[in-house]
Amino acid sequence: MELTKLITYFLTPGDVNTRRTFELARERALELEIKTILVASSSGNTGALAAEFFTGFEVIVVSHSVGFREANLQELTDDNRKKIELLSGRILTATHALGGVNRAIRRKFNTYQVDEIIASTLKIFGQGMKVAFEIALMAADGGAVRTDRPVLCITGTNTGADTAVVLIPAYSQSFFDIQLMEIICLPSPGHTFK
Repeated sequence: MELTKLITYFLTPGDVNTRRTFELARERALELEIKTILVASSSGNTGALAAEFFTGFEVIVVSHSVGFREANLQELTDDNRKKIELLSGRILTATHALGGVNRAIRRKFNTYQVDEIIASTLKIFGQGMKVAFEIALMAADGGAVRTDRPVLCITGTNTGADTAVVLIPAYSQSFFDIQLMEIICLPSPGHTFK
């Protein structure tokens, strides 16, 4: 038995693909009857757009932790927070599942730890793929999603959205239980397929 599905490859990464990523993701979420959409968003721009676009879904916007870019700074703006919440979206702010204390060890002792090696390995498949796994772990750890139901993760490269996958989340402590089910779209810059 087999299932054949198309994967959309964007020839350039970034926010130019946001609308199309949302369209492809919604289409597949409806086909699979997935109700939960996880969206990575730093400033909240992509999160607010997703909360508006995915009406009728449970939208959970996963933001950077406070201090990620700069001490005492929350990158998610108050305006975007209000927009997301007004549109019934939820916001989860947590320490990066593939960062945190281990990143501090790298910075202090100039040595990589296992979580950042995992992150770098996932980045082989694109920044968005790494972030999809990470926000699924963070959402499970925070109790925002179950670990026995698929969710749709929307992420991007720097800004906007260009990657969408379906996966079954796991807790960080059970990392190897995460299950990638489908790739809907992702960037493949510089490549053409014939």
